[in-house]
Formats: sequence, structure tokens, C-alpha cells
Amino acid sequence: MALVEVTRTYLEMRSPSELRATVAPVDPPHLERVGACPGSFFRYLYSEVGRAYHWTDRLSWTDDEVEAHLADPAVSLWVVTSLAAPAGYFELRSHDDRSVEIAYFGLLPEFVGRGWGGHLLTRAVETAWGLEPERVWLHTCTLDHPAALPNYLKRGFRAVREEVYTTDLPGVVSR
Repeated sequence: MALVEVTRTYLEMRSPSELRATVAPVDPPHLERVGACPGSFFRYLYSEVGRAYHWTDRLSWTDDEVEAHLADPAVSLWVVTSLAAPAGYFELRSHDDRSVEIAYFGLLPEFVGRGWGGHLLTRAVETAWGLEPERVWLHTCTLDHPAALPNYLKRGFRAVREEVYTTDLPGVVSR
């Protein structure tokens, strides 16, 4: 394992008018809210989208934990598909302060580099604003895809806070 310094950046939008939407790609992927999501599918999305970015906090969740999480009325899970195959997802979480967090967001590796990230983020933000919050927010970090922060900024998010922390990364060897 290697100790790595990570910068986490929190970003927000305060109005739907701040969204700078992308043009939908030719043959855009299909977006659908997932109702009763099996734990195995939830873990598949989380692990495959997050593998390269060291997402680990939910890998140990049991089916009961997944079911309880997704049963929370404040949480919604949205899957994007291409020709009926999963291509990515986002998760929204409503908070008591009348904000909506884009808690998780990303594409499966096979769909990265097609220009779909901006489209999926546009759809996530539109969906979040449809819940009528006072703000929409998310966070990213230096472990995420290099295009993540630029995509958020291009869509109209603005950075509001940064924090730096150190973490152990399994499978990464210190030099």
C-alpha cells in the first residue's frame, strides 16, 4: 500500500440557470431511474465505475445494506444504458438543508472517452434541479478521472471548498 495525498473539491450550483448543458451525443444513451435494484447490480455499477478511482467505501455492503440505502426516499439511482447494456450511473441524495447531492457519478470504462460524461452530468444536474432544491452540489478528488473536475466546471459548477487528506491505496506500491 502507498500513502497518497488527495485533494477533495466541493462544488455547487445555486440556480438551474447556471447549468451549461452539453449537446446530446448522436445516438444518446438512455437514462432510467432504477426502482428495486438488486444488491449485485448496485455493487457491479459501483465497483466497475469506481475501480480505477479507488472507490471502496461501499464494496463491503451486504444486500440488506444496499436495500436499506436504496429504500431511503432521499436517495435515487439512475442508470444510463447503450443498446440495453449498462454504461454508467448517478446517485442523487436529498438533504435536510434543501440541497441535492450528486453523490456518485460515472461511466463504465468501456464508455469513457465518447463524450458522454458531459451529457450524463447534464442529465444528472437537470434531474437534481427537478427535485426543486436550493442548491445542487457534489465533490470530486484528485483520484477521480482527470476530466471530472473540468467537466463539472464546464457544466457551471463552481468550487466552494477544498480539503486535503492522506489515504492508503491498496494495490499501489510506494517507491
